[in-house]
Amino acid sequence: MVLGMHDALVEITGILAGLAFAIASTRVILMTGTIAAVSASLSMTAANYMARRTDNNPDALVCAGYTGLMYMITSFAIIAPFGLIHHRGAAVGAMIGVAVAIILIFNAVTRRGATRPFWARAGEMLGVCFGVAMTSFLIGQMAKYFLGISI
Repeated sequence: MVLGMHDALVEITGILAGLAFAIASTRVILMTGTIAAVSASLSMTAANYMARRTDNNPDALVCAGYTGLMYMITSFAIIAPFGLIHHRGAAVGAMIGVAVAIILIFNAVTRRGATRPFWARAGEMLGVCFGVAMTSFLIGQMAKYFLGISI
């Protein structure tokens, strides 16, 4: 479950951040993000299934199912602002808020068995998630500039 949730946070937030300022239409961002989320969820599910089967885990299908389900739930929570808010800057802000909330809730729920402090774990997740998002944003800006494409 953690694998699916965290990968969706990093990947889909990064994709949407990269698209948000390269594409003017929130509808196109929503469509592209949805296609990416479904494709990546299926890929993550299949990869986790094969990894568990390689380890001879008898619960490979269940593990893969949880990973894919968490990926989809997390992805659609992150994508939702682009369907609800038609100003892309505000949608990006809401997306960031949703991602931060997911990370904080996850770390609050899992703190019982954790050996590291809450803020150390949450800070690390936030850093990875938004480091990738910022890198993707910069890649989107460079692609827009160098390819000369404005959508």
